[in-house]
Amino acid sequence: MGSVDLTSLARYHRPVAKKRITIEVAGREVSVSSPDKMYFPEAGYTKLDVVRYFQTVADGALATAGGRPLVLKRYVNGISEEAFYQKRAPKSRPDWIETATLKFPSGRSADEIVLRDAASLIWIVNLGCIELHTHAVSVPNLDHPDELRIDLDPVPGVPWSQVTDVALVTKSVLEDLGLVGRPKTSGSRGMHINVKIQPRWTFSDVRRAGLAIAREVERRAPKIATSRWWKEEREGVFLDYNQNAKDRTTASAFSVRPTEDARVSMPLAWAEVSTVEPAAFNLMTVPAIWAHRDLAETDSRPGDLTATLDLAREQTNAGLDDGPLPPHHPKGAEEPTRAPPSRRRQSTKPLIEIGRAKRKDDALAGLERWKAKHPDVVPLLEPHDVLVDGMRGRHSLWYRIRINLQHVPENLRPPQAELDPDYDPWSEWGGDSKPKMRDNS
Repeated sequence: MGSVDLTSLARYHRPVAKKRITIEVAGREVSVSSPDKMYFPEAGYTKLDVVRYFQTVADGALATAGGRPLVLKRYVNGISEEAFYQKRAPKSRPDWIETATLKFPSGRSADEIVLRDAASLIWIVNLGCIELHTHAVSVPNLDHPDELRIDLDPVPGVPWSQVTDVALVTKSVLEDLGLVGRPKTSGSRGMHINVKIQPRWTFSDVRRAGLAIAREVERRAPKIATSRWWKEEREGVFLDYNQNAKDRTTASAFSVRPTEDARVSMPLAWAEVSTVEPAAFNLMTVPAIWAHRDLAETDSRPGDLTATLDLAREQTNAGLDDGPLPPHHPKGAEEPTRAPPSRRRQSTKPLIEIGRAKRKDDALAGLERWKAKHPDVVPLLEPHDVLVDGMRGRHSLWYRIRINLQHVPENLRPPQAELDPDYDPWSEWGGDSKPKMRDNS
């Protein structure tokens, strides 16, 4: 990977802000606008700090994100403002930026950007992309995934040690199925395990294989792992099998996440999974760490899903239905009732909705106001009883707060009240009909 010039990673300060600079990367000149714009106010990192970071880790980032179509998630003014999603490549772009046409379950299509070199990487970083949200397919085979993705998502209150315990159980399951997983921190609270596979199977097959793995991990470690899709039913660490559904993207390795400390999604060796601390990896520390690591795969051959799909059939024969698909997908032939438990005629969970907001901070502020109104109820709630749902709209997220009152005696349960805040996510779009929203739970 070569040596790292740590001086190039020092925070970039100028007495006079510049509107635009040009840097040379991969034999091309790439323009960087507003290099002094503050992207991470708490840590003091500017846009140029982010650019220099990606220049330094470009080989690692391209090893996992290169050759894959990606969705642009743009933080044009840094993490202090909500990002917006952009599937389609900007019309105004250099002729050396590659694109690929993807077709989605909705029937629509889009020309998405494909990274090929450090110059194209820096070009999208200049657009505000600090996270690299890639699909699980590579050009030109866009109908057959070459990667199975396992997303370990802990419910609130679950410690990091439990995430690593579930990761190690997952490793054992993969090995028994003849597969090799590559772990990385998510850059948030969880962990990702990516499995290279032969591009022979459809998205439906790969998703079914992901569900089979999740259920086998749950069977082996039922007290700490779950494959249940609906948030109100989860306990422990959720294995999100739907990350393998068509049109889903995940943050690739070396993505910088929108956290105050600019935390990075960092590739790991299995030997360090049980001892690593995610906070050790951020925009400033990762370049030096990466320069001295050798995370070459022990087995680079793409895996065979035959044994995993055999396991899926065994689970079906044992009476396990297909798991729910994401809401924007057409309902599967063998898929059970898609409505969450809270909306079914005989709900098993006493949920109330607190508020909806365009910004997460505003939604959480509404939650605090609700807590102040119900001080006797708050001590009875478990961390996972507070459900913060990221709902994806047309271009960005909005946020919903719900409370599961399952641990509150019936005579103490507050009734459903008016939402606070009461943001209408459809009002900005106009029209009379409400578009279907995507629940990122």
